[in-house]
Amino acid sequence: MSFGNNLRMLRKEKGITQEELAEMLDVSRQAVSKWESDNGYPETDKLVALAKNLGVSLDYLMDNRPEETEEEQKDTVAAPASDHKIRIATFDGSQLVTCLTVKYAKIAFPSKNEPAYILQAVDRIGFFGAHTVILGWYEDEETVKKEMDAISAAMDKGEEKYKLQYYTDIKISAFGTASRK
Repeated sequence: MSFGNNLRMLRKEKGITQEELAEMLDVSRQAVSKWESDNGYPETDKLVALAKNLGVSLDYLMDNRPEETEEEQKDTVAAPASDHKIRIATFDGSQLVTCLTVKYAKIAFPSKNEPAYILQAVDRIGFFGAHTVILGWYEDEETVKKEMDAISAAMDKGEEKYKLQYYTDIKISAFGTASRK
């Protein structure tokens, strides 16, 4: 659906009139009407406010993929979400991340006491691309690949959670740099 269709549908679902939405955003009712008829877009700050007031993400609000026909929906086989996601606690246990996938990267110029690789979780794909969270740091490529293989095996088994096993124990400095403990 187009932005305008999404906006109209969401506004109606919430039981909000164009006038009420206009008041919330400090714009005219005509501006809301213009947006809903796809004759214009709000400014960025208004887009953010719209998404917040309507309780949806910007991605959802801006989604303009064509609607699938019933026939296309029948042809699409969607795997259950649990087959594609796993929860992993970060190295320090401060976050539990629901991962769509994991990836690793070599740190470009690690300091003398910093591990050479990081493992990242992709927890969502948004309007501006993939959102990642650092799961842990690793001494070498072999170790980070070993962790990824273990995560992949857990996902294949349908496990809902995974605990990191091979990361390097680090401490984060006040400047945000990681070094071995």
